[in-house]
Amino acid sequence: MEPDLFTAAAEDRQEKDPAASPLAVRMRPRTLDEVVGQQHLLKPGSPLRRLVGEGADRTGGAAGPSGKGGDGRRVGPAGPSSVILWGPPGTGKTTLAYVVSRATNKRFVELSAITAGVKEVRAVIDGARRAIGGFGKETVLFLDEIHRFSKAQQDSLLPAVENRWVTLIAATTENPYFSVISPLLSRSLLLTLEPLTDDDVRGLLKRALTDERGLGDAVALPDDTGEHLLRIAGGDARRALTALEAAAGAALDKGEGEITLQTLEQTVDRAAVKYDRDGDQHYDVASALIKSIRGSDVDAALHYLARMIEAGEDPRFIARRLMISASEDIGLADPNALPTAVAAAQAVAMIGFPEAALTLSHATIALALAPKSNAATTAIGAALEDVRKGQAGPVPPHLRDGHYKGAADLGHAQGYVYPHDLPEGIAPQQYAPDALREREYYTPTRHGAEARYADAVEWTRRHLGRRRS
Repeated sequence: MEPDLFTAAAEDRQEKDPAASPLAVRMRPRTLDEVVGQQHLLKPGSPLRRLVGEGADRTGGAAGPSGKGGDGRRVGPAGPSSVILWGPPGTGKTTLAYVVSRATNKRFVELSAITAGVKEVRAVIDGARRAIGGFGKETVLFLDEIHRFSKAQQDSLLPAVENRWVTLIAATTENPYFSVISPLLSRSLLLTLEPLTDDDVRGLLKRALTDERGLGDAVALPDDTGEHLLRIAGGDARRALTALEAAAGAALDKGEGEITLQTLEQTVDRAAVKYDRDGDQHYDVASALIKSIRGSDVDAALHYLARMIEAGEDPRFIARRLMISASEDIGLADPNALPTAVAAAQAVAMIGFPEAALTLSHATIALALAPKSNAATTAIGAALEDVRKGQAGPVPPHLRDGHYKGAADLGHAQGYVYPHDLPEGIAPQQYAPDALREREYYTPTRHGAEARYADAVEWTRRHLGRRRS
C-alpha cells in the first residue's frame, strides 16, 4: 500500500460520510476557483491554471510565444512536470496539490519529508510507473517539507521528474534557493504563496459555517468571536478551521446555537487579547514595546511582544519596528544590534508564525539588553535640519568630479589630497562646504562599543585640523 494514497474510493467515502474527516479536509477546495487567497497565482493563463489544463492547448499557447511560465522557465507543451510551492504554513500548499490532482484526474500520493525517505519515494515512483503502464493513469506526488530531505534524498526524485513518471508538487516553508538542490530547482516551476489576509480567512470561515460540507448553518459565529478566531489563526487557514470545528462542537454539546467568545476561549485554551490592530491599542502596544527596549526593561519588552503576537499582529510589522529600534536607540553602542534585527526580519519572512515568535523573542531580548545610544539618530537629525534651513553651500572645488573634459579648466579636483598616500590615512583638507566647515553633528557616547568611536572621532577631527565647537 502506497503511503497516504488518496484513491477515488477514499474520496467517495469522504463525500458519503463528511463527519469522518476534519473540517479543514472537508472544506478543501475542489477547484482552483474555490481556493482562498493566492490570486496572483490564479489569473487566467497562469502557470498553475495551465498545469490543470485550463486555457492552454497542447502546444502550450497560454504560456506565450516563448513557451515560458510565469517565472520565465520553459513549461513545455504538456506543462511543467515539477512544481515547488513556497510559502508560510496554512497558506494552501497541500490544497493546491490536491486541486491539481483532482482537476487533472490523476492519482494523488502524499509524502512528508519528515517521515519518508528514499525507500518510500522509490515505492511511489514504482507505483506511478505501473499505473501509467497498466491503466494509463498519471500520478501527482505531493512532497511536503521538501527542505527536510538531504541532497541524496532529493536526487532520488530527479529520474521521475526527468521522465515525467510523476507530476511532483513539493512544498516548503524555507527559501528553496537554499534548501532545494539546483538540478531539481532548475526543472521546477517555482510558485510563491503569500500569507492569507484576514479577509481571506474570514471568507473561508463564512463558507465553512454555511456550506453543507462544513457546518451547514448548525451554529452561528458572532462578530466578536469571529475576530478573536482570526487573531488565533494568524493567517493560517488550517488553524482557523481547526479552532472553528472544536469551538462549534463545544457549543453544540452545550446546546448553544452560537459560538460565544467564552466557548472559543475554553476550547482553544487561549484568552482573548483586548487589542484592536486597527485602533489605538495597535499603536500603544507597539510604542510600549519600543520604549521598553529603549529603557532596557527586557521583561516589559517581552510582555508587549507577547501581546502583539497573541493579537495576531503581522510578524513583519514587529520585525520592522525592531530594525528601527536598533538604529534609533542603540546605534553604534552595539554594532551587532542592527544585523541581529535584520537577520530576525529575514528569518520571520521565511518561516512565519508560530516559529517566528522565537526569532522575535531572540531579537527583542538582544536589543533590550544592548547598551544604548541615540547619537546616530541625533546626528542625522541635526544634519537634515541644517540642509532644510538652506545651510548647504557649494562643494569645495578640490572635492568636485574631475573625470570629464573641461573639469581641470574649472579647477575641479585640483589640489585634492588622496588620504591613502599619507602615512596615517588622514588628509588635513576641507571636506564640508564653507558655511558648515566647523559644524559637528556626531557626538558619540561612551556607552558600549561606541566608546571606541568616540576616541576615533577625537583623533580624526584633531588630525583634520579642526577644533571641537
